[in-house]
Amino acid sequence: MALTISQQTLAALGQDVGVPAYDRRGLAPGILHIGLGNFHRSHMAMYLDRLLERGEAHDWAIVGSGVMPADTRMRRRLQQQDWLSTIVDLDPGGSSARVVGAMVDFVPVAPAAIVRALCDPRIRIVSLTITEGGYFLDTATGRFDPGHPRIRADAAAPAQPRTLFGMLVRALGERRARGLGPFTVLSCDNLPGNGAVTRSVVVGLAELIDPYLAAWIRREVTFPNSMVDCITPRTTARERELVSRRFGIRDAAPVVCEPFRQWVVEDRFCAGRPPWENVGVQFVDDVSRHETMKLRILNAGHASLAYLAALLGYRHVHRAVADPDIRDWLLALQQREIIPLLKAADGVDYRAYLDRVLERFGNAEVGDTVARLCANGSTRQPKFVLPAIRDALARGRPIEGLALELALWCHFCRQAGEGHGVPALSDPLSSRLKEGARRARRDPQAFLAVRGIFDDLVDSRALLVALAGWLAVIDDRGPREAVRRYVASGAHSVSSFHTSNAGSS
Repeated sequence: MALTISQQTLAALGQDVGVPAYDRRGLAPGILHIGLGNFHRSHMAMYLDRLLERGEAHDWAIVGSGVMPADTRMRRRLQQQDWLSTIVDLDPGGSSARVVGAMVDFVPVAPAAIVRALCDPRIRIVSLTITEGGYFLDTATGRFDPGHPRIRADAAAPAQPRTLFGMLVRALGERRARGLGPFTVLSCDNLPGNGAVTRSVVVGLAELIDPYLAAWIRREVTFPNSMVDCITPRTTARERELVSRRFGIRDAAPVVCEPFRQWVVEDRFCAGRPPWENVGVQFVDDVSRHETMKLRILNAGHASLAYLAALLGYRHVHRAVADPDIRDWLLALQQREIIPLLKAADGVDYRAYLDRVLERFGNAEVGDTVARLCANGSTRQPKFVLPAIRDALARGRPIEGLALELALWCHFCRQAGEGHGVPALSDPLSSRLKEGARRARRDPQAFLAVRGIFDDLVDSRALLVALAGWLAVIDDRGPREAVRRYVASGAHSVSSFHTSNAGSS
């Protein structure tokens, strides 16, 4: 019979479940984490838990926080189990479970309570996982959008902030006024230059409210860039049942994830930090090469797989990557067009990293879904795929495979939710994408012209010709035949078999 997880029941859990050996009563908060979902608990909280097991960092415990309705539900679930979380590493060689006790509280989901917690002098790091779409960026430029209605509302009434960034600016102003000093703002979102982006939003909003405070934030607050990695699917009834059946734990919000974790962080913390390097975190002066490697190989790899897999009727990633045509397509695209764009870096073997990524994609225990990878393409493609296209065009490198990836996305947007096992389109710009993809049957540039995604690429003749050719092949012969042709073509001659169709598609 499964035991409901709590501090009281820890000792009664099975011997195959790891539990905290440290005294949680002796922990003091040092980190306020905003957006406490599955990824944070599988990643940062796990690293901190490992430190606590070593007898270190007992003044760096985590306090949860959030600004979304889902955060209220998460707070309620975790409060009922003394802020404990079960983390299951799904390894094909044998899965393992650990109860993580690094979290000691969760602030009520209310602006005043969050600002109050941010002003606690014990809080020296404020970490974020608020998703790529939570940063109030202009979709065309990728920069902070000071004209966003919610940002303008916070600028007009800074004492009653409604956005997370309004709360951060309000709290930093309070800390400055009280002489409490700053905290580090550490973004853990899957966003290129996540620290620099966060800094631009916080400072940009502060400029609208109080230029002197903005200058203080620029001078005193640090925003390290970081690269985070651990495939962590959503929790469903399947995962809760697995935790109950396999490990005898009844957890209202368990987390399942792959056993692989990586965290590379720029070592810029204005108010100290835990010694995470003792448990495998890499601290570097510049995270950009690690970040680009992950974004171009893993994240662009997910995108390359997702739409083809969905169009071929696959529901799970591990089954899709076992398909020889899908695997050959991923390898060919990476080796021909993506990895050659990456700068050589000491100690970094891009091909070995690619092999490890494909191995991770094939982890059947994780059960990652194709639908998850297909979601929110309008925010993911500009971060993971379009930068590679711009880079390739600037260097005169081939873009045929990258254009095929866009053609597969376009065809997916057209087919999504129309039957044949293709999942529905889940995207903030779904109506624009559907319309652009529909019109692309006659005018391929209509897809590149979808507002808020492609920006300058809409004017690229080379991209248009390649995209048009691949759309014609997909319409005529189907997506599987399209990727087979790309794989068989070689890197530089692929255009020869479809450019004749470009003018008529």
